[in-house]
Amino acid sequence: MTVLDLTATSPDLAEALVNISSVSGTEEEIADAVEAALSAYGHLKVFRHGNTVVARTDLGRHERIVIAGHLDTVPLNANLPTRRADGLIHGLGACDMKGGVAVGLRLAATLAEPNRDVTYVFYDCEEIEAERNGLYKLSQSNPELLEGVFAVVMEPSNAVVEAGCQGTMRIEISTHGERAHSARSWMGTNAIHAAGDVLARLAAYEPRRVPIDGLEYREGLSAVAISGGVAGNVVPDLCTVTVNYRFAPSRSEAEAEAHLREVFEGYDVVVTDSAPGGLPGLQRPAAAAFLEVVGGEPQPKFGWTDVARFTLLGVPAVNYGPGDPLLAHKQEEYVPEAEIEQCEQRLRTWLTA
Repeated sequence: MTVLDLTATSPDLAEALVNISSVSGTEEEIADAVEAALSAYGHLKVFRHGNTVVARTDLGRHERIVIAGHLDTVPLNANLPTRRADGLIHGLGACDMKGGVAVGLRLAATLAEPNRDVTYVFYDCEEIEAERNGLYKLSQSNPELLEGVFAVVMEPSNAVVEAGCQGTMRIEISTHGERAHSARSWMGTNAIHAAGDVLARLAAYEPRRVPIDGLEYREGLSAVAISGGVAGNVVPDLCTVTVNYRFAPSRSEAEAEAHLREVFEGYDVVVTDSAPGGLPGLQRPAAAAFLEVVGGEPQPKFGWTDVARFTLLGVPAVNYGPGDPLLAHKQEEYVPEAEIEQCEQRLRTWLTA
């Protein structure tokens, strides 16, 4: 079994983590290594749930916070083993998000007396379907392990706080017609042509800009796929437009669906995927203390992350971790060593001040 040295520097630990292949669904080796490493520290209570590892302090502090990071990566793309050069760690998962996991492991091992009780969660299957997500499974089986006044999800954010996250909903809108030979097109009704009105509504749509906790969340409504057609000489009788709606976290899934049905009134709207947004909660005392230490201007998170799962549990959360999110899933992804060290130092200051 791979042995992780949690006394190593956080960049060295990040390199070691990257070199353990952990494509979604194959996290047993890295989870074993994380569990074994954390179990060596007497100030932590360690739990294992599948390939999710939870380590907690139990000092009776007046507040408990959660620091979470996923262990899995997207599939290999000729980007292992890792390579270090010019202060950068290159390799699969370096940015998304083993740099952040390294920070969490270092804090768990070295902070025996934090000023708040801390729950560290290192979970599996974040990059694939939601029902396999280790954090989701833990929220269903042992939600008490995720309780806290505030959570930090260490997704890459350029070492800047990205608060909350947008909700997302995907729908399908189908238009119908009647098949005919394209040489006698007047004998049929073209379903693809009928979809023009759906596209026109999308083109005319003006998305909201929603202020929450001093941040502006920009919504978006986009056609992301269109399908239709039978053959090169047939007028099609069916066309389906797939639409993705990214909505501010102040809007519920039910409200988002109602809005889409209003926008596309007259059409049959089928919801195929949905996830709620996550409220930032920056006014909470623990969040305010965190922002004071981290500094900089917090940004809204444009996209969906697991902070939304904490919102469902009543725990406000932010994204904060090393690495550029635009590099996530790219073959050339990397994480700057300086950002790993910066994130560790600032979280350590927050938890010891």
